[in-house]
Amino acid sequence: MPHSIKRIRTLALVGQSGAGKTSLAEALLAKAGAIPAAGSVERGTTVGDYTPLEKQLQHSLKLAVASFDCQDTKIHLLDTPGYPDFLGHALPALAAVETAAVVINAQNGIEMMTGRFLQAAAKRGLDRLIVINKIDADNVDLEGLLERIQEAFGKECLPLNLPAGGRTKVSDCFFAPSGEADFSSVEEAHQKLIDQVVEVDEKLMAAYLEKGEVSPDELHEPLERALREGHLIPVVFVSAKTGAGIGELLDVIVKLLPNPTEGNPPSYTVTKAGNGSDSELQPVPDPGKHVLAHVFKIEIDPYIGRLAVFRVHQGRMTAGMQLYVGEGRKPIKPGHLYLLRGKTQTEVKEAIPGDICAIAKVDEIQFDHILHDSADDAHVHAKALELPTPVFGLAVQPKKRGDEQKVSDVLHKILAEDPCFRIEHNSQANETVMRGLGEMHLRTVLEKMSSQYKIELDTRPPSIAYRETIAARAEGHSRHKKQTGGAGQFGEVYLKIEPLPRGKGFEFVDSVKGGAIPNQFIPSVEKGVRAVLDHGFLAGYPLQDVRVTVYDGKSHPVDSKDVAFVSAGRKAFLDALAKARPIVLEPIVNVEITAPEERMGDIAGELSGHRGHIKGSDAPRPGLVQIKATAPLSELEHFPARLKSLTAGHGTYNLEFSHYEQAPPQLQQKLVAAHKPAVAEE
Repeated sequence: MPHSIKRIRTLALVGQSGAGKTSLAEALLAKAGAIPAAGSVERGTTVGDYTPLEKQLQHSLKLAVASFDCQDTKIHLLDTPGYPDFLGHALPALAAVETAAVVINAQNGIEMMTGRFLQAAAKRGLDRLIVINKIDADNVDLEGLLERIQEAFGKECLPLNLPAGGRTKVSDCFFAPSGEADFSSVEEAHQKLIDQVVEVDEKLMAAYLEKGEVSPDELHEPLERALREGHLIPVVFVSAKTGAGIGELLDVIVKLLPNPTEGNPPSYTVTKAGNGSDSELQPVPDPGKHVLAHVFKIEIDPYIGRLAVFRVHQGRMTAGMQLYVGEGRKPIKPGHLYLLRGKTQTEVKEAIPGDICAIAKVDEIQFDHILHDSADDAHVHAKALELPTPVFGLAVQPKKRGDEQKVSDVLHKILAEDPCFRIEHNSQANETVMRGLGEMHLRTVLEKMSSQYKIELDTRPPSIAYRETIAARAEGHSRHKKQTGGAGQFGEVYLKIEPLPRGKGFEFVDSVKGGAIPNQFIPSVEKGVRAVLDHGFLAGYPLQDVRVTVYDGKSHPVDSKDVAFVSAGRKAFLDALAKARPIVLEPIVNVEITAPEERMGDIAGELSGHRGHIKGSDAPRPGLVQIKATAPLSELEHFPARLKSLTAGHGTYNLEFSHYEQAPPQLQQKLVAAHKPAVAEE
């Protein structure tokens, strides 16, 4: 039977590792009757953690989709990993749902990733729900935790239910507020909810003040608006282990969370060809319109090949229909559409707005692509996900000679699946570097290559990605003239260079007047200039944050050729660089460390000994300290091992690229000196 958009719910479970997201997904699936019984993470029997490596490590490494039916409603549930190292698999889930459910471990309380996910969900305009899991555990203070949540994230975090019966069940505070609670009072919680919700609707507020009560039916519309505007962040209590609050959570999902026609619509961008400015486009959740669907996950399965998982935002998709992929002009005709439940795929005839489905075996589809059925939509893109920049690197080479091609193929498969994984080839150091979000991220990639693809790699710290720039303006000139027997070569170029603000990259400006350099040779001048960018000037590192303006030159009607202007452009640029005070830049990273409180002094000392600066510290929970600092990446090579020994293995850290800044004089001299012999050899 065709299903209605209003009977669809999409929900992502996000939050710190150890909050019990995968077990919660199991409990919801079992309660809804979608699986016979809840599986266990320890025994490796869960729907969400289905890869051999996840079963071995006993935690999620990637985003898993579980679609199921409950109370005539189709629920698309996304289970995500919680370690900061796997944010590339967790954050894309936020692009596919109306609601982000941030799961908190009742024993650990608010952790580093709790606030990060709430913030990311708010930024994308999602409805937010806080789920406090493991309420059955020993030594938990649920009342204190609720107070801390309200202090940290605002008074709009209000309980929809409260623990009762000594944490063996929960009492509803919204639909039928009549039960007892372990703390606070159901009546009082109900009152606060109503007061908060009616604030968004003036008419209802007036009626409420007059009559003193409102019915749950009258509340549906304003409640949905309060969620959409972030005016209400409901809090629910559950125990995935004992089942307490699981039925109530299903009720909340079905009765209160938004369907795809509610919530804030996602924003797409239409990029204009040429220099036109981009415009915004909001997909309409209407099956009658043309198709727009966003690919938020790619999985390469050893048995079925490439699987592209997408969320339909507009139109109706059917198996066998003609679709275009991103900006591709060649249509595809996927023969099958699948609903997913972990590794199980069920064929479906159609997908409508709100549905999360998959297409198999289409190699052209990449992460973040838009699938559409009209060639006119080639320039439509999804709003960019704000993903962290991978800065943690390992230089790799195959243990077995002759495995280079095999290694390259497998790395590209992993690259397709993971938007926070990068492969760089550093031609200067002749090394292949893989970059990720941390040690655990890259260790998992190595384990996957070893267990799934039977490839072993040797690893070592990579060369640091230094850059070069200039500190002053300068002018350069070069005349390229070659007269040998036969045709000659002639080109002359005058250019100016100036520094750009950090992070602006490179700009090439043509301001030649009166055809002093004919138009067809300007690209050749740029080619010559760009040839210098990659190899640098001082120490052999790529140049950035420079504007090059070509303003004059000369040509010859017979002897001027592309090759002459490539050479003149290159030499004029080198001439200008010699006068522009070139400098070496080093990458600076943001470091976030969570460690036992008593180790704060040791960690601060360790950081300051390596040119680090502490920006601030916080106490996420008693006994723990969270330190925010910046430090040069080159100084952090041995930091993971040092942190481990300083904190007896209890410290965790997270690196994120921040910016480039000028390297200290001694380091510059060392890098320039190391480059000189290399230049001499050439």
